[in-house]
Amino acid sequence: MNPQVDKVVRRTTMVATAVASYLLLTADYGPEPNALDPIKQRIVSAQDSVKDFFFPSSKHK
Repeated sequence: MNPQVDKVVRRTTMVATAVASYLLLTADYGPEPNALDPIKQRIVSAQDSVKDFFFPSSKHK
């Protein structure tokens, strides 16, 4: 296989595995607090920061 294609396939597999693991770990808990909440809070915080950067709210003007 082409080395570049192999690299993309490996990275895609790693990301898919991480996403599947996260979904499987959180599937049983639902909205109840669990060990992955800090990670989820950081992801949401990063999303909010990016949204605020591109679409500043009137609070920052």
